[in-house]
Amino acid sequence: MRFVPALSFSLAVILSSVPARAQEENPPNPAVIPVPKEGRWMDRHEAMNARVKQGNVDLLFIGDSITQGWERAGSAVWERHYARRNAVNLGISGDRTEHVLWRLANGNLDGISPKAAVIMIGTNNSGRNRNSASQIVEGITAIVHELRTRLPETKLLLLDIFPRGEQFNDQRGKILQVNQTVRRLDDAEHVHYLAIGHRFLQADGSISPEIMPDFLHLTEAGYEIWADAIEAKLVELLGERGRFFATFRRF
Repeated sequence: MRFVPALSFSLAVILSSVPARAQEENPPNPAVIPVPKEGRWMDRHEAMNARVKQGNVDLLFIGDSITQGWERAGSAVWERHYARRNAVNLGISGDRTEHVLWRLANGNLDGISPKAAVIMIGTNNSGRNRNSASQIVEGITAIVHELRTRLPETKLLLLDIFPRGEQFNDQRGKILQVNQTVRRLDDAEHVHYLAIGHRFLQADGSISPEIMPDFLHLTEAGYEIWADAIEAKLVELLGERGRFFATFRRF
């Protein structure tokens, strides 16, 4: 019996060392740890919060510079498709999943209950020395969870990460792995996954500079492709079908 205390002590020492060792082997995923940026990023974040506080928000677009680009190359397309739908652009250049997570918890969603939100995020996490495919999946999943928690009545339209680079490349491969996995978040009720990235590709898999001049950001023609690709689904999620058919019958 005198050996039991020694055995218990040894076991306690071993067990106490497991969490630290496991943490070393499995470090925290930076893609799911909310963090802000400083400078102009914060200025834009605060401006978006000010817009949200005004209310009258039925549709959100959430993402990075490609989403922010609706205000630049895509402005005319936005005006035709989304201005009348009380849409708000929540895209900030350079954002990764962790930045979006911070924004969603710090004012971007306060006091609103939009009908739908379009999410396209993750390309800035996909760099060679950035995050693994599984880490990006966790980051996107965390964003969807945050939106479902804070906006339980909002329908989510989750888009695939768009292809990047003129020709096939390793980064596209990582993005494809992410897209293949996050599509499983589609529950056909609250979360709807839609793959539209292939629409930006030519028959040989390349990207035309007429669609993406830097093979990442879209031209006006690229934004038109985006808008056309999601229109039918948006009509459904925004509950516009009845209005559409009523309008159609008048002609």
